[in-house]
Amino acid sequence: MGDRSWGRVAVYVVVFGLAAAYLIPFVVVMLNSLRTAEEIAQTSMIGWPKAWAFGNYATAWGTFCINQTCSGIQPYMWNSALVTVPATIFSTLLGAIAGYSISLWRFKGDTWIFAVVTLGVFLPEQMRLIPWTIVLRDLGMTNTIAGLVMIHTIQGLSFTTLFCRNYYVAIPVDLMKAARIDGAGFFRIFWRIVLPLSPPILIVTVIWQFTHIWNEFLYGVTFTTGQQQPVTAALIALATSVADVPQHGVQSAAVVIAAVPTLLVYLFGGRYFVRGLTAGAVK
Repeated sequence: MGDRSWGRVAVYVVVFGLAAAYLIPFVVVMLNSLRTAEEIAQTSMIGWPKAWAFGNYATAWGTFCINQTCSGIQPYMWNSALVTVPATIFSTLLGAIAGYSISLWRFKGDTWIFAVVTLGVFLPEQMRLIPWTIVLRDLGMTNTIAGLVMIHTIQGLSFTTLFCRNYYVAIPVDLMKAARIDGAGFFRIFWRIVLPLSPPILIVTVIWQFTHIWNEFLYGVTFTTGQQQPVTAALIALATSVADVPQHGVQSAAVVIAAVPTLLVYLFGGRYFVRGLTAGAVK
């Protein structure tokens, strides 16, 4: 076997090893979601189900007690959806307009504005907690879904502006000049020319924002309580619930249910995500 073949074998070993390291925890959670609490208590957290406990999912969805309310994770899943969907749409649309403005309409100080906007990409979220606390308090939006939507919309502008600006900068300038000669203004050029060219990068920003907002925990647990919490914050309360027998099976089922939306997004949109990133990189 030649050096090239050994190198290929080494690459496959590394790739499969990394895949296993990422997938093993998920497999353990999946298996535990189908095991009874008694079985897990009598054996261990790692094992194959002796009897398939599909009822764990029904309990986790509709009847398990979280925050002293026995309605499962269903209301918290809806909270996450009510936060994630509008925040993803708003941040993507505003980021597209901002990226279009900075990349195709040159004006004095545009480079500085772009630098300030994208600075948010590099700031840790903990630095923003106190400013957001003051803003939400003054606007009367503490412990509300609308407050989380506003936070994630504004926080997401850094990423969406960066992605869209780097994509739009490759649009031919002559195309813009021709549109201006024909009398098209700022928004008409955006809707009629730029936006139809944007699906690859918009798919990237939508997938990025959706998964990030759905999985976000810090803002949800800091700025909301009780029935207003998103599912990521509710899972912590579920994990710390007191019971005679720890309900690891139900808790694992709740984790799997909470992960389904982002898994579906990646399963159905993952290839478009890669294509969009590649298109932007090639341009």
